[in-house]
Amino acid sequence: MQAQPPLGPPIAELDRQRFERHGYLVVRGLAPPALLAAMERAVDQHLDPLLGPAEFEADVAYPGAPADRLAPGGKTPRRLLNALSRDSSFRSWALSLPVARRLEILLGGPVALAQSHHNCIMTKYPGFSSDTAWHQDVRYWSFDRPELISVWLALGEEREENGGLRVLPGTHSQPVDRGRLDAALFLRQDLEENQALLNSAVDLELRRGDVLFFHGRLFHAAGRNRTQTVKRSVVFTYHRQDNRPIPGTRSDAYPSLPLA
Repeated sequence: MQAQPPLGPPIAELDRQRFERHGYLVVRGLAPPALLAAMERAVDQHLDPLLGPAEFEADVAYPGAPADRLAPGGKTPRRLLNALSRDSSFRSWALSLPVARRLEILLGGPVALAQSHHNCIMTKYPGFSSDTAWHQDVRYWSFDRPELISVWLALGEEREENGGLRVLPGTHSQPVDRGRLDAALFLRQDLEENQALLNSAVDLELRRGDVLFFHGRLFHAAGRNRTQTVKRSVVFTYHRQDNRPIPGTRSDAYPSLPLA
């Protein structure tokens, strides 16, 4: 695979400014076509027949999800776990120079991949997909600093109709009082004080090979897949090497992998 040329200073600085302001950055066509095809083949092989470990829609109990695994659609997969160890193509992508270069710019130093979080293939099936309400991923993570970035690679078109991601720009840097969140730490849509944030929502549209970099504190959500095609994405999470997971937490379950 031919390495991409280094990012020029003006492009790098513009990316950093956009990310700092909005909490996310979309890079079009970042994944090489041959590597994309290899990942797609691996996903197809691991979905049919299903190769675990996997999380099912019924496990999360979100709106639209089957009541349990015995209900109709109860074995609909939501994500294939441990992507890094499933196929060499996922590892090649997760540790690739184009990913590492941008993360170093956005995080301001050498980075590492957090194997304990995301590290998965996200799927959204027609018929039994669910709604994911507005949330921040840092609610699951325990590090010295809540400064982590997830890298979301689209393996096909993603838009509102098939459950593409929605974001609330700038919320990665806005404090939100605990009372504005519900018991599961989702943003409460019934509160007047949250309406301005909710009205700022942006629907992200991605094409095959596009990559979304988004901050762990950015509020994001996703709806159901109303098309007839399965939506598939590959997602990994990263942190600066000097930002350590807190011992004894889920974030410390697996060692992080430094990117060269």
